[in-house]
Amino acid sequence: MSHDHGSAGARHSRRLMFALVLTAGFMVVEAVAGYLANSLVLLADAGHMLTDVAGLSFALIAIWFAQRPATVGKTYGYYRVEILAALLNGVLLLGVSAYILYEAYGRFTDPPDVSSVPLLLVASIGLAVNIASAAILMSGAKESLNVRGAFLEVAGDLLGSLGAIAAGVILLTTGWRYADPLFAAGVGLFILPRTFRLMKEAVDVLLEGTPRGMEFDEVAEAMAGVPDVQSVHDLHIWSVTSGFVALSGHVDVAERADRQQVLVDLHRTLTERFDIDHVTLQVETGDIERALGQPCLPGSANCFAGPIGRAVRLPVAGSEGPARDR
Repeated sequence: MSHDHGSAGARHSRRLMFALVLTAGFMVVEAVAGYLANSLVLLADAGHMLTDVAGLSFALIAIWFAQRPATVGKTYGYYRVEILAALLNGVLLLGVSAYILYEAYGRFTDPPDVSSVPLLLVASIGLAVNIASAAILMSGAKESLNVRGAFLEVAGDLLGSLGAIAAGVILLTTGWRYADPLFAAGVGLFILPRTFRLMKEAVDVLLEGTPRGMEFDEVAEAMAGVPDVQSVHDLHIWSVTSGFVALSGHVDVAERADRQQVLVDLHRTLTERFDIDHVTLQVETGDIERALGQPCLPGSANCFAGPIGRAVRLPVAGSEGPARDR
């Protein structure tokens, strides 16, 4: 099957570029306005927009790298650039959030005067910019996880704009000076859980963990249920990048099995049922395993009891991963 994984994002690179220009331009305006109006909530929203600019830039860079061909030195190509970009984006988000919360704490003890009218005006324009950017990226978010990440960054910034508008209204109508640091702190706290989720997902991919939403045992059972498959062992499932899942494993088949047909059935099961993009399987017989001293026997500590009495041997502790007892 085709592995043109960069194409979905590449089709929307112009939308990403347009959203980047729009967001970066207004970020500068908002930062200047926040400084002149002495509004932390505007500066906080500008800081959040900085992460949007970084996220959009990382998405574009990842698309560009993903389209570069694989080489003998980088056999998977440059798909992991997207994951590294996401991790960098997470570090940036943490820094921005920490700075916002630090400044908000200082302003709670001595809240300064804030110009409410400029705050309201700039925040309203910012809301319109965020809505426009989100609309530009919405269609691409349905096809590409890379674009979806950028879309979520922009969509999340809508809350910051709404918070700034709310602070401006309160300041204008009541003069309550704590509104500005209060809503700024809200923006900072809103960033944190999204940041931790982003970084956790990036680290999981870099550690080649089983992809989120995929059940390892379910995949193993489905493979063991293919006709003429007697056992499955040394099974690994991981993500090369977002939306690009790979699998490798050894399959023990019956002596008189049609190996080519078994491979076809396994590939069909893995690609159609589990949407796995890249499948690498080694077909063996029990004689080969016994000769290597690695028999996979039902009931063994390193075997999984699959359907119809078939065995699925998982990675053994101390070699390729923790053993699972079934």
